[in-house]
Amino acid sequence: MNQINTASRVTLDINLSKLCNNLRAIKQAVQPCTVMAVLKADAYGLGAAEIAAALHCEGISAFGVAELHEALELLKYGMPVQIIGNILPNEIETAVANGVIIPINDLETAKKVNNEATRQKRIAECHFLIDCGMGRLGIQLHEALDIIPIATKLPQLNFSGIYSHFPLAYQAEDPSNQQQINAFLTIIQQLKAQDITFTQIHIANSDAVNNLPQTIISPFNMIRTGINLYGIFDKTGQRTVDLESVIKLKTSLAAVRKLPAGSYIGYGRTCCLEHDTLVGTIAAGYADGLPLALSNCGEVIIRNRRCRVIGRVSMDYTTVSLENIPDAVCGDEVICLGSSPGHQITIDDWATMKAVNSYEILCSFGPRVQRNYG
Repeated sequence: MNQINTASRVTLDINLSKLCNNLRAIKQAVQPCTVMAVLKADAYGLGAAEIAAALHCEGISAFGVAELHEALELLKYGMPVQIIGNILPNEIETAVANGVIIPINDLETAKKVNNEATRQKRIAECHFLIDCGMGRLGIQLHEALDIIPIATKLPQLNFSGIYSHFPLAYQAEDPSNQQQINAFLTIIQQLKAQDITFTQIHIANSDAVNNLPQTIISPFNMIRTGINLYGIFDKTGQRTVDLESVIKLKTSLAAVRKLPAGSYIGYGRTCCLEHDTLVGTIAAGYADGLPLALSNCGEVIIRNRRCRVIGRVSMDYTTVSLENIPDAVCGDEVICLGSSPGHQITIDDWATMKAVNSYEILCSFGPRVQRNYG
């Protein structure tokens, strides 16, 4: 029987050793705070199961997710798994039954969770989410001292934590950050005066760890990190923790051709060759995560040399100039993101060209991109 080649044309190499090194660096930077790894959206597209397994071996304290089905997939590691946004009414029964840590954004939800926990004869683990200025989810500040004392009296709920979230943690100088911290701490102090305390208090995300050091000292005792685990930062903030990128996006040259002067390249005919040019077509496009913004200005690395993108990036293919690689051949490796000796193309580079944040780039790699772990 003939052997079938099922390998993808585009691969995303994820270095788990560097991932674990990054976690160790983060833990060192925030000690004595514990660390929650935020693995929502399939670990930002890198593969939650594989990432979680590696982090579990490094002694992570908890996992944070956005949705119930993400939480259920991570329970097998025997660690706390917290939904960090909100829970929907139809998710409560399953969340309680499986011991998922449930966010409480309002009193109505607290009562529903308590009723379900009573029915199941279980104690539901919960954290209060406080809206200190994000304006997206959470108990509003002016309601917190009314809602929380009532909720904590519900007999089947154990409120082990309270947390909030920043909209501008990547801008250390913005005064709203300290205003949010002060407001959050005031709520905690006022609750403590009513003998309402929490074992976990957290507000720092990856950006705050690097920009707001006051969020990793008492009474804060946990931080949430997602994008920093992969050696990626918000492109506008500080980078106080020394981290390495863990990813490399690769493909191959699908064609090498000599095209005459006057030839047009790609959709829209946005590039016209000024002279006879050796042109390469790489087997990756925007379906694989390459931004359209790379059209006529981005670069890839082939044989340790930078090659300029010419023409418009298309769904499956992207065309590059091979003027400085006359010996290039079909099948040559192409590095779209990552490094080779003397050269590096980063997610920051792509985010800057596309005028978006790094998260959007990281989450954009398509499903046909094969994730390889090593």
